[in-house]
Amino acid sequence: MRAVGTPVLLAATLATGLMAGLFAAFSYAVLPGLGRAGDAVFVESMQRINVAILNGWFGLCFGGALVCSAVAAVLLRGGPALPWVLAGLLLYAATLAITFTVSVPLNDRLAAAGAADPAAARAAFETAWVRWNVLRSVLSLAAFGCLAWALVLHGRATG
Repeated sequence: MRAVGTPVLLAATLATGLMAGLFAAFSYAVLPGLGRAGDAVFVESMQRINVAILNGWFGLCFGGALVCSAVAAVLLRGGPALPWVLAGLLLYAATLAITFTVSVPLNDRLAAAGAADPAAARAAFETAWVRWNVLRSVLSLAAFGCLAWALVLHGRATG
């Protein structure tokens, strides 16, 4: 079982790293860039991004990080990497909780706002979304770090 644990842990680490990179890129590049745009451009851009991101590649990473982390925890139970895998799993689960309880509802409200009053739509969206996305970035980066360290520990134990 431990031999299967290595590729599963690697997949969890890679998927979590990709999600951490996505959230971080929004924090330090996408939203600051859109923040300099006018209200209509900001709202339309975020509406389009929120539609475009719902694709198979995103789904594979978004869900795969959680599933692979959980499977790795089962496969590596009793080993020195387990506490780090569990920490990564919990941190990433917190990221998903924020996504489903804060980010998605904000995205849905922005979509429902349409283009009628972009200033109001932006005001109801931007500050909260940015703040919570920064937290998602930090949590997912911490999850990635935990899983990366778990890989090191697992490698030492099996190598």
